[in-house]
Amino acid sequence: MTDEDAGAVTRRRTAALFHCLADPMRLMILEHLKTGEHKVKELTEHLGLAQSTVSAHLACLREGNLVKARSVGRSSLYSLNDEAGLQTLLKHAGPLVRAQQGEHHWLDEHEGPNSTQEALHSVP
Repeated sequence: MTDEDAGAVTRRRTAALFHCLADPMRLMILEHLKTGEHKVKELTEHLGLAQSTVSAHLACLREGNLVKARSVGRSSLYSLNDEAGLQTLLKHAGPLVRAQQGEHHWLDEHEGPNSTQEALHSVP
């Protein structure tokens, strides 16, 4: 693989990671998972979202290697894959988030049942 190819792969992987973090509900799921393992049902109750919505968000987070699952009987328990790495990433993103001037147009299109502002401002 050439350096140019490796750079392209890194850019695609980085974009995929940031896609996983680009949704306020996924950020809230990650916040919940900081407290320990959760079943989908528990997350639906905490977030007030449909089971299918939570499952889709978890699938995205798993693809991004942010969340892992382990089977327990007929259920799966979800947890953070690398809590320290995620915390480091969000810590470094904090100053960029706080430096934003005004509201980004993206927020108007992505309001959910829980406060988008709450999810975005939970970034340290």
